[in-house]
Amino acid sequence: MTFADAKQRFSNRVADYVRYRPGYPAEALALLRTECDLRSGHAIADIGSGTGFLSELFLKNGNRVYGIEPNPAMRAAGEEYLASFDSFVSIDASAEATSLENSTIDFVTAGQAFHWFDPAAARREFQRILKPGGWVVVMWNERQMDSAFANAYEELLVKYGTDYQRVRESYPEIQTMHEFFAGGSVSQRSVPNEQILDWEGLAGRLRSSSYAPQEGHANYAPMMSALQELFRANQENGTVRMEYATHVYFGRLPTS
Repeated sequence: MTFADAKQRFSNRVADYVRYRPGYPAEALALLRTECDLRSGHAIADIGSGTGFLSELFLKNGNRVYGIEPNPAMRAAGEEYLASFDSFVSIDASAEATSLENSTIDFVTAGQAFHWFDPAAARREFQRILKPGGWVVVMWNERQMDSAFANAYEELLVKYGTDYQRVRESYPEIQTMHEFFAGGSVSQRSVPNEQILDWEGLAGRLRSSSYAPQEGHANYAPMMSALQELFRANQENGTVRMEYATHVYFGRLPTS
């Protein structure tokens, strides 16, 4: 599922996104080294690179990363966040039209942005830019529902979110990924991830979400009040733990 305003949804949330969204664990990189023979010499196209969290994982591995990001505010934040890496190339383009040359990329990667893509057009574009035998890796963090805090946070999103349920329904599922890789091959693994958040961190984490009402919206004040109550009821030593599973799908598309 895609949304008409997908490329602009995070424009007013960039600061919170950079500070309070979870990154990707080193275990995910180790997984790709083992399963896909990822090496430092491989060229990466990180699609929907945003503020640079997934790109950073590969840059630290020594890869050259082409960050494809259509949202100007997110792209600027990513450029600033990754300014110390000479091997990062920021490109104003989209999943469906990356502007990269044919057969030049070893790994196409997508993090939390995959569900915003037009699947058919993105698939054709990935096939075009990948080298023969190249990999597509789709990775995202999914909140786990293993605690009273996690379930109460979910209820808060359902109650106060502007379009949370619609966005949630668009998240990739196993069937979605098998359809995207149809005719090729795909495997899936999950590794644990977490954030330890104080009150400011939890508030910023919520505000960074595209479906969270912003200040001035009728739901904003009651949402933040409910969040503060939730924090007080669940905090230990001034923090709460938000647990995730980092889902990693990796595979090869059929030749176009």
